[in-house]
Amino acid sequence: MFFYKITKNILLSVLSLHHTPNIMTGLSKLIQITQKDTHWIVGLMSGTSLDGLDIALCKIQGRGKDTKVHLEHFTTYPYTEALQRKIREVFAQEVVKLSTVCMLNQRIASLHARMVLESLAKWGVSPEYIDCIASHGQTIYHAPKRLHLKPHYTNATLQIGDGDHIAHRTGIITVSDFRQKHVAAGGEGAPLVVYGDYVLFSSETENRVLLNIGGIANFTYLPATADTALVRATDTGAGNTLIDTAIRHYLPPLLYDDEGTIASAGKVNLELLKTLKAHPFFLQSFPKTTGQELFNAKFFQEAQRNSQTLDISTADLVATLTRFTAETIAEAIQEYTPDWQKNVIYLSGGGAKNLTLVQHLTELLAPCKFAEFRTLGFAPQAKEATLFALLAHQTLTGNVLHLGTNPAHIPAVSLGKISLPN
Repeated sequence: MFFYKITKNILLSVLSLHHTPNIMTGLSKLIQITQKDTHWIVGLMSGTSLDGLDIALCKIQGRGKDTKVHLEHFTTYPYTEALQRKIREVFAQEVVKLSTVCMLNQRIASLHARMVLESLAKWGVSPEYIDCIASHGQTIYHAPKRLHLKPHYTNATLQIGDGDHIAHRTGIITVSDFRQKHVAAGGEGAPLVVYGDYVLFSSETENRVLLNIGGIANFTYLPATADTALVRATDTGAGNTLIDTAIRHYLPPLLYDDEGTIASAGKVNLELLKTLKAHPFFLQSFPKTTGQELFNAKFFQEAQRNSQTLDISTADLVATLTRFTAETIAEAIQEYTPDWQKNVIYLSGGGAKNLTLVQHLTELLAPCKFAEFRTLGFAPQAKEATLFALLAHQTLTGNVLHLGTNPAHIPAVSLGKISLPN
């Protein structure tokens, strides 16, 4: 708090000398917001499924472990098929048109700004009442060094949907580009939910694994001791992405395996499963991150060629990919969490709706208990948007969490760049 008081006095003195009323207004409001104990924040999340934008209006108060979050409103705006196609032109692609990336950066930001304003109007909330927007942006490429293997380059990741455009179009201070500080501090830019998971979901009575199965699967491990040094987080590999890719490729117009019904009708091909799991990624140490840059159609088609299983049925392929996802998740939890049999696993993400996948997990991870994520007091579909709102709150309050120890490597940094509306 002392730092913020000094900052406020210095900035106001300097700005008054230069007669910059617009900047004065923006910075003055920012400084006032940093002094508040309670923030009203709109969290935005668009994941690698590219299906739309999650918008969560949150009331957040307190600092550190004492932070309290209340989800006031939540909605999801679907992306049009045309926009999804345009994003896929640059998403997880090594060769793209730079002009498309450049123009999408602005287009997505403007679209997200419009969606925020429409949501606030629907909820009867004035934009002036909102302290800030927390915008994750749209990931288009994730390049940890373990994946690109280029000696003169470090970890890298890129999200588009510029925060300045959102701030200017909404008139609301915007915190965005959260992953870059994580990379700058030596991390891989993911998973970031660990910071919010620890604050909101730690328990003194049970070891918790918060397992999110989106396009990529990841989990946070929270020990019952609440010992920050024992907190862990990692990606495990493919979540829904290979299953969804196979469905879209071989069974259009279907987009995903609804409740895992196609997988349940197929038979797991053990040769293909063995080849899929032989990829070097699964031999690398934890924690680690990955993306569709690795887990895509090329990945499983090459495995099919190597295992001579190109002629298997689509149902058998989907069944095998589903089992592959389940086994790599289960093995990661068993290897990277102490006393894994004592874990209580809370599922979220689209994969939680895949009954075949969930059945595999419950068998592989027995005797672990499984629980619905909503029993923690949060709607699972709103989790990530809410957690990015929490990250923005932590940045505005100057709160930095010290979680994990090497090699867990969860950087103790505040995340996000701040864009002023003026």
